[in-house]
Amino acid sequence: MARITAGVATSHVPLLGVAHDLGKDKDDYFGPIFAGYEWTRAWEKSEKPDVVILVYNDHASAFDMKVIPTFAIGCGERYKPADEGWGPRKVPDVIGHADLAWHIAQCLILDEFDMTIINEMDVDHGLTVPLSMMFGAVEEWPVKVIPLAVNVVTYPPPSGNRCWALGEAIRRAVECYGEDLNVQVWGTGGMSHQLQGARAGLINKEWDNDFLDGMIGDSDRLRHIPHIEYLRETGSEGIEMVMWLIMRGTMGPATRALHRHYHVPCSNTAIGHLVLEPAA
Repeated sequence: MARITAGVATSHVPLLGVAHDLGKDKDDYFGPIFAGYEWTRAWEKSEKPDVVILVYNDHASAFDMKVIPTFAIGCGERYKPADEGWGPRKVPDVIGHADLAWHIAQCLILDEFDMTIINEMDVDHGLTVPLSMMFGAVEEWPVKVIPLAVNVVTYPPPSGNRCWALGEAIRRAVECYGEDLNVQVWGTGGMSHQLQGARAGLINKEWDNDFLDGMIGDSDRLRHIPHIEYLRETGSEGIEMVMWLIMRGTMGPATRALHRHYHVPCSNTAIGHLVLEPAA
């Protein structure tokens, strides 16, 4: 059967895609950020996952105020990089795993999660930057990807508890899929940052690192953090971290940390990165 073997959490700051594409990943500013992903790149080469379920948020590329799905799963065969205003990134198309995606969608809907099913969409930096951080410059991505888009842009976003529960349901769905597949789940976004207003540039190192601590071990305290705490402590864009909780929910009751990286700043954002495996 298919199995979820690991979880990856990472920020998806668009500036990292720019730095990568322009070959600035080893300069004085970006070098320490990218250095924190070198371990993961080597590890991914040895792990050779077949499929990544990649949890991210769309930034008005595939969805706008006309349609705002809370949870949307990509069930298509291929996804092109989105044009976010300066042309699409020159990275490979993302190849989906439609059979597994449709299976997960069916299981989740029967498990009473109201998923939006997407067969055609372009994917923006929220999805392509994590792929670049984990795999570098490649002619084609070495994994198939199931996009899972979460609304953390427009109020109301889903609660952390609902995201964690969705992760638990995804685990159940993957484990009843008949094909032998090595599946990873990636949760992206964050960490603390605010892009506008009087608190623009807010970074909360203490809160971020406590959140990283909470992803590891057998505690589920993070699923109960209220929206107002994310807003107060991590800025208006810190709510993206609920997407990490979908990944964490797929890991089972307890996790072990294989790798951890935290760095500030990247532009006006805190960079966080974890690699987890189920502890049992």
